[in-house]
Amino acid sequence: MAEPVLKVENLKKYFPIKRGFIESLKGAPQRFVHAVDGVSFEIYKQQVFALVGESGCGKSTTGKLIVKLLEPTDGKIYLEGRDVTDIKTKEEILAYRRKVQMIFQDPFSSMNPRFRIFDVLEEPLLIHGIGETRAEREELIYKALEMVKITPPEDYVGRFPHMLSGGQRQRVAIARALILNPTFIVADEPVSMLDVSIRAEVLELMKELKEKTGVTYLYITHDMSTARYFADWMAVMYLGRIVEMGPAEKVIDNPLHPYTRALLAAVPEPKPERRNVIKELPIKGEVPSAVNIPPGCRFHPRCIYAQKGLCDAKQPQLIEYEHNHFAECHLVGKY
Repeated sequence: MAEPVLKVENLKKYFPIKRGFIESLKGAPQRFVHAVDGVSFEIYKQQVFALVGESGCGKSTTGKLIVKLLEPTDGKIYLEGRDVTDIKTKEEILAYRRKVQMIFQDPFSSMNPRFRIFDVLEEPLLIHGIGETRAEREELIYKALEMVKITPPEDYVGRFPHMLSGGQRQRVAIARALILNPTFIVADEPVSMLDVSIRAEVLELMKELKEKTGVTYLYITHDMSTARYFADWMAVMYLGRIVEMGPAEKVIDNPLHPYTRALLAAVPEPKPERRNVIKELPIKGEVPSAVNIPPGCRFHPRCIYAQKGLCDAKQPQLIEYEHNHFAECHLVGKY
């Protein structure tokens, strides 16, 4: 079997909570936000791997750990078989960033408003020393804009970000990520701030670019409908852990975990024959605090199927219940 482009093992990120004056005097123990708490997965070449979940589940933090915007508390990150968890030197970070890029959720705030589009796209080339002359860099910039269908590029390179529509800005952000010819891209909710009418266009563009360039995506989203359309594999996150994982069609057509069922039940279904596949919303209450994680299965306070003495006492493991279909639940097949 081919080696994965990206592999993470037991990845964790805990953020310390600043103690108040009184807490310090009393010697209260340090508390942490368990943003990512033991996540493992593999992503193979030209695969779109979707990380799905509610806001605050840790999916964006996972993406930032992978692109080295944050340092992990524990765990390992491998890129093309090489352990890159603890790379520190400027040269190593630059080489890694050239291979691993990120598309941010908000295309406006991720660009310098004082930069023209030419400057936005030239900046990564200058940082990585690509293109000896301005003419060479200009050629690369024009090609990148043409790849994302911003044409003719000469009409756009002199504009500022606020002079473009939201869809055009996100296309420029995609061009900025691709201009270094990376191996892997973390796309953090790249269409959530766009009009519904152009979301499919941007996702279709990203699919085309995957085929042309051979890039691999980690697609972070809370939207199950776009994940179904765009992703090959899907992992569902809840409170810092992956609770279900497998091929996107399997996860959506045969969800094993109650939380996945709840997410799918909340998606409007235009096909009448599928509206009764999941008849109820199997969820209650609010997401628990990531500081005070519930004992046992962390979903049990909200699960209508939870069994006392089992779900609230023992942490389930991510187990393969079907071929390539994993779930972290004690009661798979019993509800």
